[in-house]
Amino acid sequence: MDPALLRERELFKKRALSTPAVEKRQAASDSGSHKKKKPKVDKESSSGSKHSTESSNGNFNIKASSGYKFGCLAKIVNYMKTRHQNGDTHFLTLDEILDETKLLDISMKQKQWLMTEALVSNPKIEVRDGTYGFKPKYNLKDKKALLRLLDKHDQLGLGGVLLDDVEEGLPNSAKAIKALGDQIIFVTRPDKKKILFYNDKHCQFAVDEEFQKLWRSVPVDSIDEEKIEEYLKKQGISSMQETGPKKVLPVQKRKKQGGQRKRHFKTHNNHLAGVLEDYSDGVPVKK
Repeated sequence: MDPALLRERELFKKRALSTPAVEKRQAASDSGSHKKKKPKVDKESSSGSKHSTESSNGNFNIKASSGYKFGCLAKIVNYMKTRHQNGDTHFLTLDEILDETKLLDISMKQKQWLMTEALVSNPKIEVRDGTYGFKPKYNLKDKKALLRLLDKHDQLGLGGVLLDDVEEGLPNSAKAIKALGDQIIFVTRPDKKKILFYNDKHCQFAVDEEFQKLWRSVPVDSIDEEKIEEYLKKQGISSMQETGPKKVLPVQKRKKQGGQRKRHFKTHNNHLAGVLEDYSDGVPVKK
């Protein structure tokens, strides 16, 4: 072989060894085919869920708005009661009430509802020429008015007055009750509520022991309260009305009828009695 060709061959090998080899990467189309395909979302299901969420949000907004309205009403009534108990009995406009209760962020629709429906129909709110004030059960100005109320109840046989009603209608009631002292008698009911009675000192007199014995000797255990009240009415005496909580009578359960009812079956062919024969045991033998 030609020595020149051999030298060129050796040089070519050296150049090939010295040059680094680079592998070709796969095309982008091939790599994209191996990627995971995203699942397609059904448009109908997504739209249905969207509508359901919108409807649920709408119901929630309605409940929230109605709850907010009645929350504002309760706040206004409690505020009017508190200011009445503190002696602020003058009437206020709706704007003044909203300003003092810090409810200035309510909408015009809610304000109209308060003005035309809520406050007008509330039993604890009195409306007078577009102004509003608290309306207690007993509107008492001072301790003398309270004493007159208790005396009236005592004279008419109406019993006492709940302390809660007095505190609701009498400004600074604790101070007034303390000032009356022993002119008032407190009685606590079984449900822990206190009742105020007028302490009529003219009825405080000594009773003869013999009369007490005669009074206690009359048995009334066997007499019903209704019969006692009926007897007092015949004698022209009015009985004191009960101010305690009414007892709820237990509902009597119906008794189940004992035993099962006997069933009556219709009988047929009664006119052929004695003519028909029974063949259940076979053909009867002729005699």
